[in-house]
Amino acid sequence: MKRILLSVSIGLPLLIVGLIWVIFFSARPPLTTDPAVLAGDGSTIDYCRLPPLNGRGKQAHEIAKGNTPGCAYTHFPLPILQACTQALPPEADDIRGLWVGVSGGKVGHIERIEQCGSRTVVTSAGIIHDYGPNSTAGLNTDDTEGGVSFTIGDKQYCPRSSASMIWRDKVLNFHALGWGPVVVQRYRQGEQLVWEYGDGSITRMERI
Repeated sequence: MKRILLSVSIGLPLLIVGLIWVIFFSARPPLTTDPAVLAGDGSTIDYCRLPPLNGRGKQAHEIAKGNTPGCAYTHFPLPILQACTQALPPEADDIRGLWVGVSGGKVGHIERIEQCGSRTVVTSAGIIHDYGPNSTAGLNTDDTEGGVSFTIGDKQYCPRSSASMIWRDKVLNFHALGWGPVVVQRYRQGEQLVWEYGDGSITRMERI
């Protein structure tokens, strides 16, 4: 029993320290977002006029992966998949567009959702989450949670995050680390988009 307690007393602090290092201090992945996307202004686009997914443009795997620059982007960037026209898989619902939270836990929250083929990009609150086949990196998102948690010297630190976004029966499931539990779900109910978060909060959104 003493050996077990000793192992726990040593192992638990080491685990906590290891998690803190991975989340805040491990090397950031290289920024693969197209510089032109970050330089442009995505707030000027009419998101009611979405491109047809007719296969006449680029495929999802031909476009560079988008990820968050630093701890957050400084202005709303252009769409990552604006040149992509690959049809969606049968298990996916078309939830493309710009959405705003109208009731529930995050009223006023605004997010843009892009889809092309089996790729999905959610851009909001300084963060670019891009999951799916691409030309520059892995499938899973590899980003930050947006905002600066603390500063040491002149360097800013923010928590890293990684997830997969998998469609099942018209529900978009976010799996932590790509293989972990479902922490977020998005799905349509009528004309609204429902966003269920891991903390139990539910936000209902409408298209802008």
